[in-house]
Amino acid sequence: MVTAELTMDRIHRREKLFNRICAGVLIAFALLWLIPLLWAVDTAVKPNAETTRTTWLIDNPTFDAFTRTLRETDMWSWYGASFIVSSLAALGTVVVASMAAFALSRMRFRHKNIVFWAILAGIMIPGQVLIVPWFREFDALRLLNTYWAVILPQIPAAIAVFIFKQFFDGLPRDLEEAARMDGASFFRVYRRIVLPLARPAVAAVAIFTFVTTWNDLLWPLLVLSNPDLMTVPVGLATVQGAFGIRYADTMASAILGAIPLVAVFLLFQRQIVQGIAGSGLKG
Repeated sequence: MVTAELTMDRIHRREKLFNRICAGVLIAFALLWLIPLLWAVDTAVKPNAETTRTTWLIDNPTFDAFTRTLRETDMWSWYGASFIVSSLAALGTVVVASMAAFALSRMRFRHKNIVFWAILAGIMIPGQVLIVPWFREFDALRLLNTYWAVILPQIPAAIAVFIFKQFFDGLPRDLEEAARMDGASFFRVYRRIVLPLARPAVAAVAIFTFVTTWNDLLWPLLVLSNPDLMTVPVGLATVQGAFGIRYADTMASAILGAIPLVAVFLLFQRQIVQGIAGSGLKG
């Protein structure tokens, strides 16, 4: 009896020690992420003349850098362009990836596994390798300097197909079989039964695609030259040189560009966690 109590006491101590180590690691990573962010905010609310001082103290806090950025740049136009491009890319990715994943999860055809692994192989291909073929293709289609040149390359996402397939594989098939017995078609089962049940995966894929498209710089910088079509990263890249040593303006513009993404994560963090947990990517 005493031996059992001692053993349980040791187990509890090890659990506490393990939890403390995990908490320490999480706090360390949180600080590594928060300190640069706090430094950017601290710099943005300083007058430009004080930004070269290596101190966190602010003698005269001001939001002039933010108002100046909004007044002297086309930030609102960039917001609109980024929202249009990111939303359409997220919608297209959800539709295409979910349909492909549903076919791979429910249909029976030859070499299905080979097709699935071929799609997953796309995850290992870096996007930079495809820039030249994409550019030549969209140039031939006369789609350069349009929203479609930015949106279409984002839609065929192999990781989105994988997330949806893992989620669909975990869904029970009783409702589908009952709908089939009632005469529902394959597409109707997908649209009316399976897709509503996959809302967590839909939310996760849509949010990740939205954020990835919003943050994309290299490809939109190559295909967009019209100032009215520029997204936030492209617009900021074109005006950073004009700020010169105005570090407060530079940091303010970066913060303004990141605010929508922070809002998206805060509003939909539960859906993101549910989507990842249900897709089999956890752990």
